[in-house]
Amino acid sequence: MGENLGLKSFVVLMKAAKSIEEKVKQDVANYDVNLSEFAVLEALYHKGQLTVQQICSKVLIASGSMTYVIDKLEKKGMLERKTCPVDRRVIHVILTEQGNAFMEKVFPVHQQLIDKIFGDLGEKDKESLISMLKKIGQKAGSI
Repeated sequence: MGENLGLKSFVVLMKAAKSIEEKVKQDVANYDVNLSEFAVLEALYHKGQLTVQQICSKVLIASGSMTYVIDKLEKKGMLERKTCPVDRRVIHVILTEQGNAFMEKVFPVHQQLIDKIFGDLGEKDKESLISMLKKIGQKAGSI
């Protein structure tokens, strides 16, 4: 019987994702933050002020865990919470000057690692990979 390419694709994708995640974890550990903390900082660095719910959807962390991560980053002086002046139920999270300076320093180095990981792929390959992964994600979400 022929090889199940769907199953093989899944296994290869998961192994690749695990390898990438391990390298990224090692990288961000150099900056005295964990992967969840870095993901929150990165979202705020690129998107600006966000609500807790918006951060949860961008970095795929459960809301209960997100409160813990935000608390830790707030204690480190990297971000702060601000109540929305229009709707006091809404809490915005923003980078502090310290958090922004941190990301300006470490993000370019982090991005170099990501570029290195994907360095054997040409631009067309990367575009194809993005397209294929989106299709897979959309299909999985529709099942």
